[in-house]
Amino acid sequence: MSDKQRIYLFDTTLRDGQQTPGIDFSVEDKIAIARMLDQFGIDYVEGGYPGANPTDTAFFAKNRTEKASFVAFGMTKRAGVSASNDPGLAGLIQASGDAVCLVAKSWDYHVKVALGCTNEENLESISESVKAVAAAGKEALVDCEHFFDGYKNNRDYAAACAKVAYEAGARWIVLCDTNGGTQPSEISDIVAALIADGIPGDRLGIHAHNDTGQAVANSLAAVEAGVRQIQGTLNGIGERCGNANLVTLIPTLMLKPAFSDRFETGIAPEKLEELTQLSHGFDELLNRSPATQAPYVGASAFATKAGIHASALLKDPRTYEHVPPESIGNFRKVMVSDQGGKSNFINALKRRGIVVAKDDPKLDKLISIVKDREATGYAYEGADASFELLAHRTLGRVPEFFSVTSFRVMVERRFNAMGQITTVSEAVVKLVVDGVEMMSVAEGHGPVNALDIALRKDLGVYQSEIADLELVDYKVRILNGGTEAITRVLIESADGEGERWWTVGVSDNIIDASFQALMDSVVFKLMKNRDMAGKMAAE
Repeated sequence: MSDKQRIYLFDTTLRDGQQTPGIDFSVEDKIAIARMLDQFGIDYVEGGYPGANPTDTAFFAKNRTEKASFVAFGMTKRAGVSASNDPGLAGLIQASGDAVCLVAKSWDYHVKVALGCTNEENLESISESVKAVAAAGKEALVDCEHFFDGYKNNRDYAAACAKVAYEAGARWIVLCDTNGGTQPSEISDIVAALIADGIPGDRLGIHAHNDTGQAVANSLAAVEAGVRQIQGTLNGIGERCGNANLVTLIPTLMLKPAFSDRFETGIAPEKLEELTQLSHGFDELLNRSPATQAPYVGASAFATKAGIHASALLKDPRTYEHVPPESIGNFRKVMVSDQGGKSNFINALKRRGIVVAKDDPKLDKLISIVKDREATGYAYEGADASFELLAHRTLGRVPEFFSVTSFRVMVERRFNAMGQITTVSEAVVKLVVDGVEMMSVAEGHGPVNALDIALRKDLGVYQSEIADLELVDYKVRILNGGTEAITRVLIESADGEGERWWTVGVSDNIIDASFQALMDSVVFKLMKNRDMAGKMAAE
């Protein structure tokens, strides 16, 4: 048994992260992200606010995690209403999940202005809500909103809010720096004072915002002072300047002796090697470019330009690297033939059940193709199936299930019989299956949908195999300016077994880019059916 103290990681990407300007998760997005977090080893996945909007309500129709605690977020009961008669609280308790995180005012100014009730009524609401959640057999957490500002303005009342939650049986009392302006030294002092006041550190959490660029520092300062739960988001997304970045916090906790000698997380060391993949895959799902200078996982995090640094790095990587890049699944960039890049490819292939020798010339060819393609806009970190197919085609063989000889798409804007303007899309796909030439025609909601329907309308002997294939998401990113721009299309597919995969296409023609991704999706499904692909997903 380890004598290290356990740090629990609480992800609020799907709740607090959803407040990021420009980010709007669909139910399918939320399911995919929850699975990513669960498989990575996060302790708590906060899914959103059931009852607040149709997306979150649908997401909470069933539990979306296997190992992680699935958490619903919402308000404490209203003042003047009993816990059993508050419909909002009842909805939280009835929603699928293992735990409920209750947001509570802990700054007396907010109690007066926002809630319009007395300080005593607010304390009663916190206590009764926690008891109701616990009585329902669920773990209760309380987010003490604006805790640090509240503590600085009225120390006794903020502490009373935390204490009443603790006494009512809350598993975690989470101290929130909601406005993001508190400094690390203040965090340390206030947490230490609260623990001295009678609330054990192993019942306290920290929820930091990044408005002064110190959300990670504030989270670590809170851990040093005694808290044992950290709340944050993937890649630090969140309202305004974002939340504490779990992608930065996790490797710091696990790789830096100042923390790793004393603490442990629920994330396995081998899972840490998937951190870069998790971070970049999440950005691709958001349809945005990963930050090149992100700590640990950025493309430039271990990149050194030619010169004195590069020559020193080649002699001993420790001269300019604070951790080995492969420990978080990243790799150093000094020169094209760098060994870090090659071993990174070997590991990526191994995870997909593809074993290749380091000196196999086909591996060099694959690396060269990937680098050339990424230079033109392909992004394989977010398109696992396309990468796997490319690897199979380069290293071995992909059966030619079918071949497309040509396709045509027509979009017509016209008046219908009612005199309304309507747009009709029609696609024609000519293909050869098992030596038989076929032609399929289909109409759809837009050119890509028409093309998808036509492609999958008749695959001859393979038609029954793709009956459960479903396209669940379609994302387009313009890679350079103007209407003649290079376009990247990312398609997410799923099948009846509940497995998902992503494929990518790049072209200066959006229809062509879409067709590449559609073709890869269908071929991957046929390969998967034969246990020739998708091994990683099945592990």
